[in-house]
Amino acid sequence: MLTQHKEYSKLSTALEIKSLFLKREDLHPYGSHKGRSIPHMIDTYVKEGFNHFAISSSGNAALAAAYYANELNEKKKDKINLEILIGRHIATKKLRKLEGFKNENIKVTMHDRPLQTLFTITKDQSVKALRQSTDDLALSGYRSLAEELLEIPKLEAVFIGTSSGTTAQALAQYFVDNKHKVEIHVVQTSSCHPIADSFNEDEIVNEESIADAIVDHTAIRKSILVDLIRKSNGNAWIVSNDQIRSAQEITKINTELNISTNSALSVAGLMQAIYTSRTWKGSVACLICGD
Repeated sequence: MLTQHKEYSKLSTALEIKSLFLKREDLHPYGSHKGRSIPHMIDTYVKEGFNHFAISSSGNAALAAAYYANELNEKKKDKINLEILIGRHIATKKLRKLEGFKNENIKVTMHDRPLQTLFTITKDQSVKALRQSTDDLALSGYRSLAEELLEIPKLEAVFIGTSSGTTAQALAQYFVDNKHKVEIHVVQTSSCHPIADSFNEDEIVNEESIADAIVDHTAIRKSILVDLIRKSNGNAWIVSNDQIRSAQEITKINTELNISTNSALSVAGLMQAIYTSRTWKGSVACLICGD
């Protein structure tokens, strides 16, 4: 098992559900659940002959790539090169972490439009883009996460903070393919909610979210993911800053864990689902994704 999942009975009692597990992807060696998929992508493309990668990300995907590239380069004689393209509004905490990886093989550069810069760089076909939002190789990287979640007794539902939808699609498809009836619930923010819009008819008060990892307004995986969510009997939720703070607070009181705003999305979505009278006879899992 790469990360622990633990039942928190005090928190489940506070939320008035039978059983709640927190899947601690924030404890992954590469910083988040993105550490499942990004290394898998790099390994696969290295076998295909690539040694130069580029990624447009100001968050956990960039950090996972930096951790893994640094680890590989410490072990391998033939180094790989990684270019990390970040936006100018990156959180200070994440910027400091990324800058700590800078060396002759790992570059971190700031751009007004990092994704457009990625497209330009990867016109050189020797440079491989690491794009989970469009590359289906990313989906297979989450197989281990799906398998670990299924170790939870009587698992009935999984709540996931979602940007591009890659993780949610991977889990949902794995559960369907292996005939496991597990609801998938994705959670998005009041400032970015293209997937959740398909499940929400209420007027949304848009605000700049304190959960800064949800940024994919295009959501290329939307149509496939929405269909998988509906097949699972799941849903998609939009949470406000106040709801995120409430999720952090109730988690802290009942588990003593200080979870990040991005990690709190799953708990905030669960709280919304409970408010709308969703119930489960078995276990629910919330993905604590990382910073």
